[in-house]
This record gives sequence, structure tokens and C-alpha cells, in this order.
Amino acid sequence: MLNWLFDKKKNEKVNLSHIGIDLHSHIIPGIDDGVETVQESVMMAQKMQELGYSRMVTTPHVMWDCYKNTPEIILAGLEDVRHEVKKAGLTIQIDAAAEYFIDEHFISLLANEEQFLTLPGNRLLVELPYSTPLMNTFETLFSIIGKGYQPVLAHPERYTYYYSDPSIYKKLVDQGCELQVNILSLGGYYGENVNKMAEWLLRNNLISFLGTDAHRMQHLDLINKGDKNNWLSKYHFQNEKIINI
Repeated sequence: MLNWLFDKKKNEKVNLSHIGIDLHSHIIPGIDDGVETVQESVMMAQKMQELGYSRMVTTPHVMWDCYKNTPEIILAGLEDVRHEVKKAGLTIQIDAAAEYFIDEHFISLLANEEQFLTLPGNRLLVELPYSTPLMNTFETLFSIIGKGYQPVLAHPERYTYYYSDPSIYKKLVDQGCELQVNILSLGGYYGENVNKMAEWLLRNNLISFLGTDAHRMQHLDLINKGDKNNWLSKYHFQNEKIINI
């Protein structure tokens, strides 16, 4: 789990090299609600490198009502991005997994043992609905584990229906699910309540990974300017698992 402490140093350049790898972003152009052009992809890769990341695993949405992405579509887009990033002289390593929305299509893929694109360590990044809880969340996560994957729940701090009983997050972790919080949640980008829940998860040592969840340059610029309101510099993260997976 992530350990944290309050760091009083101000006005330091944002440097996330101690995290090393970003496990959640949307930089393959034209296949989800992330970037639209490969030029944007290169700009974001450059900014990620400037922030101190040495590697990123981008995670396009697989949400069958909106984004019918397959491994073939995602990996073809990845090759285009890699080509342009290399041509630009950048050294950041870029790989691809996916952010799977738990819907009927996902359940079908899991049941039929279809190919998934995974994060390092055979981790499967999944997300839940924002407004209404799934009735079978715990059963689905258990099924993911049963198929040999390590479930990673994307941005749990944004599922407001869990706020009334935060112990659910501890139950998820106890069941074997890892939690990935968005960096910008700690800066209030998604609102005060999301910020409070992200900090609660941090204080209770329930976070395994921080991700940018960057869809556009604006998100990375906000991280880069994090010290303006002194929200990012007060956190110091040390997680060897993140660096070495």
C-alpha cells in the first residue's frame, strides 16, 4: 500500500519519478473519450516524461455501449503512438492495457476466457458505474480472481454510492482487489467530496496505485501546476511495488 507523510516543502518542481509508472491514461487517439490526434498523444507522452515518469501503460475504455474496443484495435493504435513518440526522440516506454467497464460484455468475455489486455502482473483494470452500484460487484471481482487475474478498481473515490459506508472499500481490499486513485482527486479536480474520499483512502492505507487518468493535456498541466494551491507537494509517496511491477 502507499505510505504517505506531510511534506512542508513548497514551490518544488513536480517530480513523480518516485512513482515511475502510470497505469491509467487515454492517449491512443480516436478510440475513446481521450485524445483525438496522434500529435496530442506525443505531447502528452512528452509531458509525462517531464513529470518524471519512465513508463506508462495507457488504458483505453472498453465499454460496449460506447467504445467497442478490442485488443486488435488498441494494439494497432499503440503501435502508431509508439512510432510517433520514438520519432519525437522521447524515451518514455509506452504499453497498453484497457479500462474495462463491468457490463454484460465484460462478464461474457470473462466467462468465455477471451483475451484481456492487462497491466503488469496480470492486473485487470476495471471500473464501475458512477451513479448506481452493481448488485454483484463482489461476485464479479471474485470471478476475476478465479480466472487468474488481479483486479484493480479504477478511481474508487468517485463512486459516491459507497460514501455512506466507506468500510466497503476495506472489504474490497480484503477480498483481494487493489485500488487505483486518480492523482487529481487529491487536488479537488472532481469536487470536494471526491477529494475527501481520496484522502480517507490514503489515510487508511487502502491505495495501491496512483494514476493520472489523463484524457487530455489539461489533466497533465493541472498536475504539473499542482503546487499552485500546495496540494500535491504535501504528499510524498513511496511504493516499491509501483516502481518495480
